[in-house]
Amino acid sequence: MTIYLKERFGYFFNNRWLVFVAAMWIQTCAGIGYLFGSISPVIKISLNYNQKQIARLGVAKDLGDSVGFLAGTLCEILPLWAALLVGAIQNFLGYGWVWLIVTRRTAPLPLWAMCILIFVGTNGETYFNTAALVSCVQNFPKSRGPVVGILKGFAGLGGAILTQIYAVIHSPDHASLIFMIAVAPAMVIIALMFIIRPVGGHRQVRPSDGLSFSFVYSICLLLASYLMGVMIVEDVVDVSQNVIVIFTAILFVILIIPIVIPIYLSFTQEPRVVPEEEALLSQSGDQGPGRSEHDDGQEIIFSEVEEEKPKGVDLLPALERQKRIAQLQVRLAQAAAEGAVRIKRRRGPRRGEDFTLVQALIKADFWLMFFSLLFGSGSGLTVIDNLGQMSQSLGYENTHVFVSMISIWNFLGRIGGGYFSEIIVRDNAYPRHAAMAIAQVVMAFGHFFFAMGWPGAMYIGTLLVGLGYGAHWAIVPAAASELFGLKNFGALYNFLTIANPAGSLVFSGLIASSIYDREAEKQAQQPHEGHLNLASVLTSFLNMDEPLKCEGTICFFLTSLIMSGLCIVAAVLSMILVYRTKTVYANLYGRSRT
Repeated sequence: MTIYLKERFGYFFNNRWLVFVAAMWIQTCAGIGYLFGSISPVIKISLNYNQKQIARLGVAKDLGDSVGFLAGTLCEILPLWAALLVGAIQNFLGYGWVWLIVTRRTAPLPLWAMCILIFVGTNGETYFNTAALVSCVQNFPKSRGPVVGILKGFAGLGGAILTQIYAVIHSPDHASLIFMIAVAPAMVIIALMFIIRPVGGHRQVRPSDGLSFSFVYSICLLLASYLMGVMIVEDVVDVSQNVIVIFTAILFVILIIPIVIPIYLSFTQEPRVVPEEEALLSQSGDQGPGRSEHDDGQEIIFSEVEEEKPKGVDLLPALERQKRIAQLQVRLAQAAAEGAVRIKRRRGPRRGEDFTLVQALIKADFWLMFFSLLFGSGSGLTVIDNLGQMSQSLGYENTHVFVSMISIWNFLGRIGGGYFSEIIVRDNAYPRHAAMAIAQVVMAFGHFFFAMGWPGAMYIGTLLVGLGYGAHWAIVPAAASELFGLKNFGALYNFLTIANPAGSLVFSGLIASSIYDREAEKQAQQPHEGHLNLASVLTSFLNMDEPLKCEGTICFFLTSLIMSGLCIVAAVLSMILVYRTKTVYANLYGRSRT
């Protein structure tokens, strides 16, 4: 019995589902950037910043969240646990120092130094994100879509989870939220960092995977629904502190439930590869990005087929299309063998094969994807960074509610974006960016609701923008791997993520903050219009150092309309990419439909 238990516990600690569940928990710490909307009002008041200065901190946060080149490099050099530890240290030092400054426990620093601290603290997320994705994609190579969608979803939900935990603290000092952001992720990472790794037998494709992923999806929906219900209750009803503690305890129970999967699999199944799994594994080479050297001739023939095939062949049913292409391949191979046709080698990869970053940068499709992401996600990030000021300008006192709500919708957008884009691709062999265009149109409507400022518009706008923004980060990684391969996926993905802070720099740091401060200045001058005298001038001069505050829908009216227009432009770029890549997806996924 002792030997049996020892063997089973060994299976448990080397189970890839244990790694996946631990990665889900770690990813909740990779969403601390979404809490910036909650801590920015505290920083603004404590350090006497205006909206432009807060916007600069927001850009630093976005850069820290998106610049993951160092994290990617260290994850290749160091063990994953060491990379996670580096991220935890960065997070603790960056936000810990910000907390000391805000609470006046240490001397204040200039704005540029505050930007560095915010960057360093938030950049810790990239280590959490990279280590979790690298380990789980290696452990589940045939289930990249569900794995990436779920992990990125938990990163989006991290803000709502940490906000609920913060409610238990019940501190009148709002700066304590910054302290929690500095300490909580470090504690979670240190507890779980040795679990995150590729495990033995991780490439096995098991029949139980489908049911296990369905169970995780169910937990995700339950978690999002529960958090939404708790937030509505806490916003509408004045609940006691004991009830909040009970709510948070139930939240922890839901988060722990997925551990049932590795426990069940470790104690009920034998860790061996059955014939069905071996058959599935043998098929992986057919669809993988890399090919062996003896296939070079077939690759060249396939390249020639792409140029010689009739234009209408891709519009035929999948089975007929394959027959036509196979016949053309045979004729070309025979002609090449007889010397009647010279098969010319390609100078570079085609879409769907492995690209280097340099090769991708000269492709129009890559830049269409980049700018579509810049306009779409950049506009969503502008809302996330300014959500505290947006809700305050419309008269809402509890800004944490909207920060938590957009975190939940962001989570569901990532889960739903990955799920529905997979249906479009797998069932219809249609480009994944069609789902992206739909998400961007949804965001355009959300920005329009923000601009109008109607009763309840904050709730509707938060819903639509959160869903659309989250969908971007489930669709783009999968689409990039399909069009440009997996061999250099890390470099390609990290370059695409630069679109996020670039959009935030322009849209939030320049457009939104400038318009907000201009409207705030107008409102500050309104009481003195028509009777300007020496007393009013002296009053304005004495109060000039106080942060400007804008009230009403006018504060973000023009900004929201601009963001709505940019989302429409992003949708158009996505549809252009759809048109250009129809043939690629028909070739990649047409076979699975026959």
